[in-house]
Amino acid sequence: MAKNNKNAQPDTVESIDNALSQTERFIEQNQKSLTIIIVAILVIISLYFGYKRFYLVPKEDEARSQIFQAEYYFEKDSFKLALNGNENDLGFVDIADNYSMTKTGNLACYYAGICYRQLGDFNKAIEYLKKFDAGDIMVTPIAYGAIGDCYVELKQLDEGVKFYIKAAEYSDNDFTSPFFYKKAGLIYEVMNNNGDALKIYQTIKDKYPKSNEARDIEKDIARNKVILQK
Repeated sequence: MAKNNKNAQPDTVESIDNALSQTERFIEQNQKSLTIIIVAILVIISLYFGYKRFYLVPKEDEARSQIFQAEYYFEKDSFKLALNGNENDLGFVDIADNYSMTKTGNLACYYAGICYRQLGDFNKAIEYLKKFDAGDIMVTPIAYGAIGDCYVELKQLDEGVKFYIKAAEYSDNDFTSPFFYKKAGLIYEVMNNNGDALKIYQTIKDKYPKSNEARDIEKDIARNKVILQK
């Protein structure tokens, strides 16, 4: 066995030498193309960091300074001013449109959606809330729930339930999950879908027994059981 290993060693070294030679030949034959590719990659990287440093970061700072007044109007329930701004200040709509690549522009979409909901323009509210991308375990469920509210107001109950369930399932916790499950259950009852309502209420009882929604959930369960037995 030792003799075979000694004989195999020169073959291995020769194979490695051949592979290295082939690599060197490939580089020599394609040196120009490889150089162009490397330069292109470096240019793309430079452009990305240049874009981020010299364009995106200043835009973010600018957007933050613009949104301050709109947030003030929002807190005062002046939703039209918050949406549209005035002669001196931009509203959420313009901030969302003009700074769409920034985090602040993204946040403005959420604010704009809530303002439109409060003003009764539910289609516009849905449009802006769907543009919003929080990725946050608390804010995202609230945004989904707000979309659900708008669909319910538009009498599109199937879509409303769908977004309530999305809101409940996005982040499993004792606050938003049972809250939006309960909303979904109530809409299922309005739709005379008592079987799914019962399942939702049972989920609240089993998974979130310490939540506010679980306090009277036995009544909801009993009511739907009675209806299903008729």
